[in-house]
Amino acid sequence: MLFVFGGLPGVGKSTVSRLLARRLKAVYLRIDTIEQALRACGTLPHGVVTEGYAVAYRVAEDNLRPGGIVIADSVNPLPVTRDAWVAVAHRAGTPLLEVEVICSNPEEHRRRVETRTTEVAGLTLPTWDAVQGRDYQPWNRPHIVLDTATQSAEACVDVLLGTLPPIT
Repeated sequence: MLFVFGGLPGVGKSTVSRLLARRLKAVYLRIDTIEQALRACGTLPHGVVTEGYAVAYRVAEDNLRPGGIVIADSVNPLPVTRDAWVAVAHRAGTPLLEVEVICSNPEEHRRRVETRTTEVAGLTLPTWDAVQGRDYQPWNRPHIVLDTATQSAEACVDVLLGTLPPIT
């Protein structure tokens, strides 16, 4: 099964998706990690544009084909990126669950953005202004929405797991 997370930086999607990956013993793919590794190579003359997502799509598909569970953690801001994940699940012949994580409390969201740290070496986190100015388009199909302003990461994972048939 493929779980595809999306949401603005600082809403809690990495916390929720990592916890879900641990509970399901799933492969965890974080776009920030992939993109930072590509940046660190210093071989892309125009920086990282679509390469991180392209790598993640392929790695996800490789892990889904033999029956694995993959958790994809990214901002996933555009219909084109979301559609590409749908195509990955289709090619791999696996179910897909799309999950948008939000933080409905703007003050809490801002606090998180301004105080968070990262374990991804070399990654520069966006400022609150950058998060607010980011091109993040509304989802155009049904998906699960989790609000981390109203429930803990553990509760979000419980909600997700409660919506699924048993995963073997």
